[in-house]
Amino acid sequence: MFITVNGIRLHYEVSGRGPAVILVHGNGEDHRIFKETIDLLVNDFTVYALDSRGHGKSSGKENISYDKMAKDVAEFIRLIELDRPIYCGFSDGGIIGLVAAVTYPRLFSRMVICGANAYPEGMKRRWLILFGLLGFLFRDPKVFMMLNEPQLSGKELEQISIPTLILAGERDMVLPSHTEYLASKIKTSLLRILPGETHGSYVIHSRKLYFCMKKFIMNRE
Repeated sequence: MFITVNGIRLHYEVSGRGPAVILVHGNGEDHRIFKETIDLLVNDFTVYALDSRGHGKSSGKENISYDKMAKDVAEFIRLIELDRPIYCGFSDGGIIGLVAAVTYPRLFSRMVICGANAYPEGMKRRWLILFGLLGFLFRDPKVFMMLNEPQLSGKELEQISIPTLILAGERDMVLPSHTEYLASKIKTSLLRILPGETHGSYVIHSRKLYFCMKKFIMNRE
C-alpha cells in the first residue's frame, strides 16, 4: 500500500488485528526484514511495517534525513488516524524513533529501540571508517546521513518520558557504553544487552525480536 506524506510516496504493509504497532527498518533495508516478527505480532496487534523515505518502494531518496523520516512517521500516524501506537525501530529505524519521540512527545505510547545511536560517534570506530569509505566510493546519501546524523543531545534524550525498551547485541556496531548512555538519559527506559548477538542478528529475519518485545509491549515488564 502507498500513502502520500510530506510530498513523497510512502510504502507500507498492514496486517493483523489489535493495538497498533509500527515497525521501521534500518539503513539500506526495507520492511521485509521484520517478516518473522510480523508473523507472530499479528496474533495480537495490527502491524504497520513501513519502508522509510528513500528505501524499499518508498520515494524520496534524493532528500533524506532523520528529521524528515521522523516527520514522515508522525504524518503517517496522523493520516492513518492512529492513537499513540507502539513503535519499534531497528538501527536507523531506532534513530527515527528517538528523533520522533523528542520532536513529538505524545506520538507513541511506548517504544522498542534496537541498535540505535544518538550521534555518529556512538558507533565503533571501525564501522565509521567503513561507512566513510562506502560513502566516498558510492556517494550514497543514506551513508552520508549515517556519518553526520543524528545529533541528539543528552538534554533532548532526557525529554523522552514514555516507556522505552532499549535493545542491543553484545557484539553490536554501537558502542556498549553508548547504549548504556542512552538508557541513562531516558529515565523511563529498560536496557537489555543480548548475549552473543550482533547488530542485527536478533532482528533481521529472526523471531528473537518478538520475544524481546512481547512482555514489554504487553505491559509485563
